[in-house]
Amino acid sequence: MQLYKNQNLKVHNSLSGKKEVFQPINEGHIGMYVCGPTVYSNVHLGNCRTFMSFDMIFRYFKHLGFKVRYVRNITDAGHLENDADDGEDKIAKKAKLEQIEPMEVVQRYTVDFHNTLQKFNFLPPSIEPTATGHIIEQIEIIKEILEKGYAYEANGSVYFDVLKFNENNEYGKLSGRKLEDMIANTRELTAQDEKRNPQDFALWKKAEPQHIMRWPSPWGDGFPGWHLECTAMSTKYLGETFDIHGGGMDLKFPHHECEIAQAEASKGKSPVKYWMHANMLTLNGKKMSKSTGNNIYPSEIFSGENDILSKAYAPSAVRFFMMQAHYTSILDLSDDALLASEKGYNRLMDAMENLQTLSTGAKSDFDFGAWKQKCYDAMNDDFNTPILIAHLFDAVKHINLIKEGKESITKEDKTLLENTLNTFVYDVLGLENQSAVKDDSNALNGVMDLLIELRNQARANKDFATSDQIRDRLTALGIQLKDGKDGTSFSVN
Repeated sequence: MQLYKNQNLKVHNSLSGKKEVFQPINEGHIGMYVCGPTVYSNVHLGNCRTFMSFDMIFRYFKHLGFKVRYVRNITDAGHLENDADDGEDKIAKKAKLEQIEPMEVVQRYTVDFHNTLQKFNFLPPSIEPTATGHIIEQIEIIKEILEKGYAYEANGSVYFDVLKFNENNEYGKLSGRKLEDMIANTRELTAQDEKRNPQDFALWKKAEPQHIMRWPSPWGDGFPGWHLECTAMSTKYLGETFDIHGGGMDLKFPHHECEIAQAEASKGKSPVKYWMHANMLTLNGKKMSKSTGNNIYPSEIFSGENDILSKAYAPSAVRFFMMQAHYTSILDLSDDALLASEKGYNRLMDAMENLQTLSTGAKSDFDFGAWKQKCYDAMNDDFNTPILIAHLFDAVKHINLIKEGKESITKEDKTLLENTLNTFVYDVLGLENQSAVKDDSNALNGVMDLLIELRNQARANKDFATSDQIRDRLTALGIQLKDGKDGTSFSVN
């Protein structure tokens, strides 16, 4: 069903700095490219947040009935240490340290990346191309840029001429930077520099004798510049102009700025209609950094084996935590924040289970049709998951009131509520009902059944002191008993 025809979706376009009504280039079809990881180490949580944001966006597009081609690349060559044009290749450096082949490094950390995303319940992209698999395409784009006069060769390397490009184009329009300011704030070139200008960037780098990863080209053995791979792969699979290019906020400059310049120089047209950027994840109020130790990997959160958090958290609880912030907002990870999110996640999962056993009546005391549209309105407002979650908890409140016999719901509205919650909780937000998060294993369920039975016996015998003691002791342990017309249930707070 093509729901998108009845929904007015708006997205924040980084290029214009405004929310714009989303209208794909081809009706009913979306081409979306997201910059993937450089696979030289375990994927960190900040990267996971970016990919999770676009997984949610991908899911919502699919739910609306769009046919989506989602391309997310793997960078397995060409990414130098300082994200500029000097230093060692990150993957080659790791290979030297561990005395293994570069492709062993790539394989190890690509597997880690996939395993981690699978635990977070990501949908796989439509295509996951690699930089090394598209060397030919990158060389062809360099030839085009050279022919148009926007690049030059120097000593076996090829550089993009930013000043020449800027004569008839606007370098810096995505990040809001002015080339004059960039020139004023950069150092002078030394005699050893191959570039004509400090702002120029590498399209192809000559490989020194010690450089492990190298390929033949018209300019000699070398390797492609980091920015070039995304231009080659996005346009190959999505066309010269496509709908969405996404990535982390830190990629706006220089990476995405250079992508725009490369595409416009080679094809003569702007490559992307909507640029979208996810914001960063901080840890205890500070930027995540391996060097300072203010860093945590997803596996350490799942296992609890870390010095930062008080306990282990299940992947869906962490995913729920991330969905509680808008993808364009900075999100701070802390133990208190995860504990609060886990409680909210448990409440939501309890409600999803309670919904199955609700009795229906002749009328509904809540307008579930209007509530459903509010859920869509939240997602149509630039994928506003925090507002969506607030609406989901409105439903949780009414589910609990119906269970307690204080409200009623018709059979039709119950079906609508079930379908809508399943759609947004599982299909769009990508959550799973993980019993590990709730700590309600079979053993706990058995113990609680016994305690509830003992309490019911005490109440039947008018031994209210014992029944109250059982209730109060459980409350002190964070376990809430709920008496309803269908019996007594419990939830872990």
